[in-house]
Amino acid sequence: MKVILASPRGFCAGVNMAIEALELALQTLPPPIYVYHEIVHNKYVVEHFKARGVTFVDHLTEVPHGATLLFSAHGVSPEIRQVARDRDLKAIDATCPLVTKVHLEAIRYARDGYTILLIGHEGHDEVIGTMGEAPEAILLVESPEDVARLEVSDEAKLAYLTQTTLSVDDANRIITKLRERFPQINSPPKDDICYATQNRQEAVAKLAPEAELTLVLGSQNSSNSQRLAELSAERGIPAYLIDGAENIHLDWFEGINTVLVTAGASAPEIVVESVLDFLREKFEATVEVRSLREEAVSFPLPRELRSIAAPRDVVSGLTR
Repeated sequence: MKVILASPRGFCAGVNMAIEALELALQTLPPPIYVYHEIVHNKYVVEHFKARGVTFVDHLTEVPHGATLLFSAHGVSPEIRQVARDRDLKAIDATCPLVTKVHLEAIRYARDGYTILLIGHEGHDEVIGTMGEAPEAILLVESPEDVARLEVSDEAKLAYLTQTTLSVDDANRIITKLRERFPQINSPPKDDICYATQNRQEAVAKLAPEAELTLVLGSQNSSNSQRLAELSAERGIPAYLIDGAENIHLDWFEGINTVLVTAGASAPEIVVESVLDFLREKFEATVEVRSLREEAVSFPLPRELRSIAAPRDVVSGLTR
């Protein structure tokens, strides 16, 4: 079997920053450490930190007064930040700066009297956080069909924003419909969709046609990982979204000679390597790395941790 290993893949700068922040908090701050929601949407990463004593919560009432709390990479609403202050929590903000950018755009548009059309998926942590910045001014748009049903009071004061982890193609389909219906609609000067999301989608779009099957490393609740599997399937190449080698079924590979392997932006490289080891063992696979783009983006640690010295090149237990 031949394996095409897509590059870039796996951790983006925002995920790296959030995981390093939690790692540093574990190493330097007194326990217990709490995280609001999953630090990133990846089962392996969450289980890794649970095993080291981190408690993930969905409600801040679960966090004792005065305890240390990290906000996840997906961001939170002002309401959550206020609850954290009211409970005197030592909050560490690990929100991805690209998500923060969308929050600031929402605040600016709402302050200027705009109705904001947020392109995204209902219930996603990032969408919940962004809508919380100006709930009275934001309408969620999930599909091109939603555009026809929109009711806005002033078409001259209309703007759109996007969830950072969307499919570029899906977002563009919705944006096209919005521009057709609302020619004057405003948008931020720079695309909201994350550079890493776009790069990973570009790699799958170009490489999937060379394979007969695609394996995407990532969890089911990872929006950007789901999009990678969908991109492959849209090109006629079956795709499976898996957490790791333990989810692989051997019958997937009957008659398959070439497999594309990639990973969503929250999937650690150690999981990718375990899948490659599995394919080598079961199918004597040879691996060809195909690099379409280099990434050199990095984000600083949350300001609450910047005074603590720590190496930035190792994430214990999550790299290999």
